[in-house]
Amino acid sequence: MDDRLLQLARHIVTGLNLEDLKPEELDVDAPLFGAGLGLDSIDALELAVIVERHYQVRIADMELGKQAFASLRALDTFIAKQRAAAGT
Repeated sequence: MDDRLLQLARHIVTGLNLEDLKPEELDVDAPLFGAGLGLDSIDALELAVIVERHYQVRIADMELGKQAFASLRALDTFIAKQRAAAGT
């Protein structure tokens, strides 16, 4: 896992209080919701806040959120694209 993915994983583990997980143990391609990491709809709201707070990237609607939250790697890619488009 590269540094950028590891930092994102740290934000998720800390922000969602996933005490039994270590950021470096997360599978970057596993789904964040359902059978993967097992997050639920409340976690989705908190995850959106984490992304906005740490990366200044807003997830505007549920459809965009589904794509962005598909996996840790998908979220990292989404954040990178949004930041590049905004010039940050």
